[in-house]
Amino acid sequence: MDAVPCLRVSQCNAQQIRKCLESRGVLDLSLCLLKLSDGTVLLPISPTGLSAEDLQGFRATDSTCEIVWSQALQQLKKRRTSGDKLVKILQELLESRGERWTEELREDIPHSYQRHGDLLLLADNCFSLPIWQRIDSHLWSTVAEAMGAKRLAKMSRVSRDAFRSPAVTMLFGDHSWVTHVDNGIRYDFDVTKCMFSAGNITEKLRVAAFDCREETVVDLYAGIGYFTLPYLVHAGARHVHACEWNPDAVEALQKNLAANGVAHRCTVYQGDNRQLQLCDLADRVNLGLIPSSEDGWPVACRLLKRTTGGVLHIHQNVSSPFPNTAVTPAKEGSAAQRASGKKADKEVREAWADDTAGRISLMLKDVTGAQWRTNVLHLENVKSYAPHVHHIVLDLECRPT
Repeated sequence: MDAVPCLRVSQCNAQQIRKCLESRGVLDLSLCLLKLSDGTVLLPISPTGLSAEDLQGFRATDSTCEIVWSQALQQLKKRRTSGDKLVKILQELLESRGERWTEELREDIPHSYQRHGDLLLLADNCFSLPIWQRIDSHLWSTVAEAMGAKRLAKMSRVSRDAFRSPAVTMLFGDHSWVTHVDNGIRYDFDVTKCMFSAGNITEKLRVAAFDCREETVVDLYAGIGYFTLPYLVHAGARHVHACEWNPDAVEALQKNLAANGVAHRCTVYQGDNRQLQLCDLADRVNLGLIPSSEDGWPVACRLLKRTTGGVLHIHQNVSSPFPNTAVTPAKEGSAAQRASGKKADKEVREAWADDTAGRISLMLKDVTGAQWRTNVLHLENVKSYAPHVHHIVLDLECRPT
């Protein structure tokens, strides 16, 4: 199993927050919570279910609250859902058609899902047994009604095409467009063509807190507007140039700009940003692509204002080796090992930031023919994908000398 998103909270607040997540349909009921040795608890959550407002609310009562990605929950036993309304209704449906209810069928019903308004997005590991195919379309209307939804869709793994398109099939309902409200911003998108990235909630909040008045911003990987919209709606950017090569994402982006009343302050460019015919205009460039935005670095250097420079926000997945436990023996999972691992991670992230700053300085010299100085303003740890694999953002100040 891949790493799953979790809300890490202090043990004293875990039950209260767990109940809140469960009442909102955000808690992933297919996995149990996990207590860590440092006194915190991991609560598995649905990837797109937690809003920025929710996260801020939890942090107000629990300062340790953060979103992390963990693989440690993969071996935990699934919760039984014998009293679930869906189990009862499906059992009655099958038995009315002469089929026998079994424990295997119980394990094959949805244990987790994402909720987007009246649409439920089911995981790929449910309704996989042949028996479900023998039931007519009444199955999906029954499931939708039992789960309090009007539309159903089923998700597979992300496609390996250049656009990383979601492999989603509509099961029940008249259309596949959904609305997600995050930090007061409305995002509309087609779940069969675009994904909503929930793992960057903290970074979207950080961008929303920037003061970008009178600034021109370029977002090189705009998607449906994950960062373009916070720059416009909350940070107050004078104008954003948004680049995106996926036509389905561009369609959603344009709808979202209009829905949030900021279309007049944004220019959208569809296509490969390496072919972008712009230069010498940006106060700030956002490079929000992982695992690496390195292909966009020369473009970003060309875009910065030649006379005043600006700030690059460079996203990257940085991997660090596990600490050498042969040199410093420590019990696996102990506080000493965790502290050693965190120190090693921090050192690798800082080394990457320093190396990137030097490389960007050389790129700027190649582009402009002048000397530039680069300064690491901030290094943000957005989330962890797996042990010692971190999504980070480097805020790099670039000024001509």
